Amino acid sequence: MGERVVSEYYDFQKCLDMSHDAEDYPFWEQVYREAFPGVVAIVSHRADSLWQRSGVDRSITLGTSKQILVDEKIRGRNKITGKVYNDIALEYISNDRQGSPGWVCKPLLCDYIAYAIAPIGKCYLLPVIQLQSAWVRNKDEWLSRHGQRAAQNKSYKTFFCPVPVNVLFPAIGCELRISFEAFEYSE
Repeated sequence: MGERVVSEYYDFQKCLDMSHDAEDYPFWEQVYREAFPGVVAIVSHRADSLWQRSGVDRSITLGTSKQILVDEKIRGRNKITGKVYNDIALEYISNDRQGSPGWVCKPLLCDYIAYAIAPIGKCYLLPVIQLQSAWVRNKDEWLSRHGQRAAQNKSYKTFFCPVPVNVLFPAIGCELRISFEAFEYSE
């Protein structure tokens, strides 16, 4: 599949502003309290800061003092077709003019990407290390099978690969199972 531009013009600042507006939606707290038992604090890091530049939108603190760092993504319907997305748009090039890597392959401080698809009321928690490892292993196949899409910004393009959820999660799961040479061991 070739490149397909998904919109006539993608305004990064407008999308960032919409994302910041979505920060206060009550479903985020519901997601985090359900996903991480023992939540005692949920803190937003949306202001321009080191947190934000490191890919952290929110930190969640558990009763054990464990801190979980999250980058939040939210999608709605396709503006042109009205279609509800059933994939995860893995951004692999953030800015083609600068060669900036996207969030699926650049170093991130966050532990999870919380990827919410608003029209179906579903949030996918993507463990960053395993997600990025799955991307490295599968990117050629995924790009060949699912194609690449481009979002046209004012002076550059952002590229992503739309990977179906039923393909992405088994690949992430494979990253949690490591094979080694078997040997006899007695207890």
